[in-house]
Amino acid sequence: MKKNTVVKTFMPYLMLFIVILCTMYLFDTLNKKVNTLNYNEFATYLEEGKIEELTVTPRSGSGVYELVGKLEDYDVNETFELIVPLSDSVIENILNVSEQQNLNVVTKGDPSNSSWLVILVNIVPTLVIIGLSLYLINKLMGNAKGGGTFDFGKSRAKINQESTTTFKNVAGLKEEKEEVSELIDFLKNPKKFQKLGARIPKGVLLVGPPGTGKTLLARAVAGEAKVPFYYISGSDFVELFVGVGASRVRDMFKEAKQNAPCLIFIDEIDAVGRQRGTGLGGGHDEREQTLNQLLTEMDGFGSNEGIIIIAATNRPDVLDPALLRPGRFDRQVTVNLPDVKEREAILEVHAKNKVLDENVNLKRIAERTPGYSGADLENMLNEAALLAVRRNKLSIGMDEIDEAGDRVLMGPAKTSRKVTDFEKKVVCFHEAGHAVIGIELPNGEEVHKITIIPRGMAGGYTQMLPKEERTMVMTKDELLDRITSLLAGRVSEEMFLNEMSTGASDDFKKATRIARSMVTEYGMSDLGPVQFEHRSEEVFLGRDYTKSRNYSDTVALEIDQEVRKIIDVCYKRAKDIIQKNKDLVNLLSETLMSKETLTKEEIEDIVNNYKKSKSSKKAKTVKTVNKTKKVTDK
Repeated sequence: MKKNTVVKTFMPYLMLFIVILCTMYLFDTLNKKVNTLNYNEFATYLEEGKIEELTVTPRSGSGVYELVGKLEDYDVNETFELIVPLSDSVIENILNVSEQQNLNVVTKGDPSNSSWLVILVNIVPTLVIIGLSLYLINKLMGNAKGGGTFDFGKSRAKINQESTTTFKNVAGLKEEKEEVSELIDFLKNPKKFQKLGARIPKGVLLVGPPGTGKTLLARAVAGEAKVPFYYISGSDFVELFVGVGASRVRDMFKEAKQNAPCLIFIDEIDAVGRQRGTGLGGGHDEREQTLNQLLTEMDGFGSNEGIIIIAATNRPDVLDPALLRPGRFDRQVTVNLPDVKEREAILEVHAKNKVLDENVNLKRIAERTPGYSGADLENMLNEAALLAVRRNKLSIGMDEIDEAGDRVLMGPAKTSRKVTDFEKKVVCFHEAGHAVIGIELPNGEEVHKITIIPRGMAGGYTQMLPKEERTMVMTKDELLDRITSLLAGRVSEEMFLNEMSTGASDDFKKATRIARSMVTEYGMSDLGPVQFEHRSEEVFLGRDYTKSRNYSDTVALEIDQEVRKIIDVCYKRAKDIIQKNKDLVNLLSETLMSKETLTKEEIEDIVNNYKKSKSSKKAKTVKTVNKTKKVTDK
């Protein structure tokens, strides 16, 4: 631990201890009662034997004795004092009487002869009070680095001195790294760009879902750049007092100008950059003033040459348009979810410090994790490492990685939950129905795993992944196949158990959402290529609760009918497929009852054996029919 850290850690406790001692001393002083006597009164009390305690202290410099004592009728904190001339007769009289009355007289030395005592009594308290005052003033008013209680207007931006993260630590994001590398090149060699009249963007906005590596990319820029790098969160500008955020923005750019060329990174800029004029009350004034000051500093009357701002957000829809215009955030860099090659590269980066089994195939893991962000993949490998340690293994195997993937996706397995045989049977047929639809549909997704072990709120699940990973478009047939697959669980329950369970509620929710989007947004119905609905995304009224409705009540009825039509067609299609493959559904359900979890390889073996037995039965049936026909002909 560093010396400064130790001082900062124990200083508050030391100050508290001093305050307690001073309080106790002050309290004890206030409770004491001191009576002043003259010598005649003292002599009378001494002769009468009413003095219980007596202390004699000579004051040689003053030529007197200080007598402090206590009478027999005094309270606990009550004493008397008096000053007598420095003469031998007085002391002899006191000593003679004390011998007769057995009075204990304590004689002290002259305290003025001890220089250390003088310093301790007179100088140390003054120094303690001055030091305590300076310490409190320094903490309240703030020091040169900011952070004081009254240091409202100082910038909270921190300068990055030693960043170990570089572009080598950022897997994938090839185009994104090229975009930000251009900024670093400009800061290092601006003449190369200025020869052709190029103007480097003043600001770059990193946009993308959570966990895709926006902040990591900014840290890598800090590691690659040889210029000062300031980083701050958008929430650090927002304060209770109006005008503080704007003052912090001014101070941040003032400090950046002094160290130009430099980079400023603002994380979660949507906390301060939301659209202006959308508040329902007056509480938005502070945020709007902060945003106005940020807009002025980025592109106003003043010039901030050599300062480049990088900001990150996953809510670009709520940002103020003035913040996104050319001259401020000139360029937007979209950081999307990684594809299969990028996922493999990310897994290789996070697997460097982990001990993996020889049978662990990172490419296969990448293929099985579509839709995972970089943070999800890192978390999955970390969970796998924790599971390996928990199981007392020396390395991380595929079993741990599979289990970790399920934990990230659905939550930990609830093996202790008591499940009845009927519930288990319902889940088996439900998941088997999903799997058979995925196996039989031409545009269906591949079934990678089936389990009936409860996780989270689900009693089981079927993991189905696309045959080819695509992120751009989906066709109408693919959407219909997805709805059919979602409805297959309920169809299987009705057909084999003649029952309906609540397990299909989430499937219905997803299927209805897809069908309604096909009708109202994608134009994939008999109503034609018309968009009836789109999310208005009100910033403060709740983005998920407000939709723009561009149709009449008559059209609303037609939309409901079209949605119902799509659901009915897909439901009937699922029913026909499961009816034709009843034996396969039964076979998968029985296997699930015994094994509880089926992997892709086990599912493929079951399906291949089923198809072989089915083809052999069909061949035997054909031979039997042919023999019967020959006998009939004869």
